[in-house]
Amino acid sequence: MQTNSKPSASLSLDLDNLWSYMKTHGDAGWESFPSYLDVVVPRVLKFLKERNLQITFFVVGQDAALEKNRAALKSLTEAGHEIGNHSFNHEPWLQKYTMEQVEAEIAQAEGVIEKVTGQKPIGFRGPGFSVSDSVIAILNRRGYLYDASTLPTYIGPLARLYYFMTAKLKDEEMSKRDNLFGSVKDGFRPIRAHFWRSEDGVEQKIIEIPVTTMPIFKIPIHVSYIIYIATYSPALAMLYFRVALWLCRITGTQPSLLLHPLDFL
Repeated sequence: MQTNSKPSASLSLDLDNLWSYMKTHGDAGWESFPSYLDVVVPRVLKFLKERNLQITFFVVGQDAALEKNRAALKSLTEAGHEIGNHSFNHEPWLQKYTMEQVEAEIAQAEGVIEKVTGQKPIGFRGPGFSVSDSVIAILNRRGYLYDASTLPTYIGPLARLYYFMTAKLKDEEMSKRDNLFGSVKDGFRPIRAHFWRSEDGVEQKIIEIPVTTMPIFKIPIHVSYIIYIATYSPALAMLYFRVALWLCRITGTQPSLLLHPLDFL
């Protein structure tokens, strides 16, 4: 994941579609796979071209499988951007899958993404920052170079509580999402790129590129959070982000910054 003007930082965009937000939130109608990629993708590409930036787009396999999205997705590689695998079904409880289910999920997405974009993914990001040793083992076996699924923050349980308060979910659906946004122990994960270590401490070949959180404090700094703060105070949002980048500089942390389609819309 890279930008061609600032090699010390990387940018990525999780190309979550409208249906994937609806599905995770428990909203009716997601099964028809409503899409806004035809609106988002041209806007994003124009924004990046004006700034001479190349980034990584993590694509959901289900979107690549639908004819209506293929022109938009193909335009990403035509513009020179990297394509990553963001799972096929975009279910943020990927860590609960069996090994066979993980293999099918990653392989199915990989195949249709490569067919549509012409680029085989070498990077993976689990939906909702979901990852497990099984996921890493499958990625390693399939020749991936990196995973970018971890969000090193302590506030995952608070984010999950807020999410459950606003979502329309039955008990069964809530139980699937009981690790959404991670746990307190995720705050102890490193914020710099490193080789993945399994739960028993064994180092793997896969490089982990965490979504950067604010050094020392480990609170989220990706763009969705900045925009949320800006709804209360744009000045505070900019101060928050500038402090985060300053802390990245003084700690030698190369920021990996995450965006979502709604950040542009």
